[in-house]
Amino acid sequence: MQCYTYPMDPRVDHLLAQVLSLPDSERSAVAAALFDSLSGSEDAAIANAWRQELRIRRDNLRSGRVTATPWSEARDRFSAL
Repeated sequence: MQCYTYPMDPRVDHLLAQVLSLPDSERSAVAAALFDSLSGSEDAAIANAWRQELRIRRDNLRSGRVTATPWSEARDRFSAL
């Protein structure tokens, strides 16, 4: 079941499924890389703040201070809103 409302290319759907199946630390690295690829069009201060937030979240996951929520559960929560 797809959670987004806009059409995506089948290649993108396949890639998204692959990325979502990665371990938390690898998904975090992919998210940071994707964000960095888009941040050229954003204000540098905003991009830096988001980059710092991603690092904090990654470090919290790695240290065990927080645990990840499975995508299926998060999707269900959002759908219930």
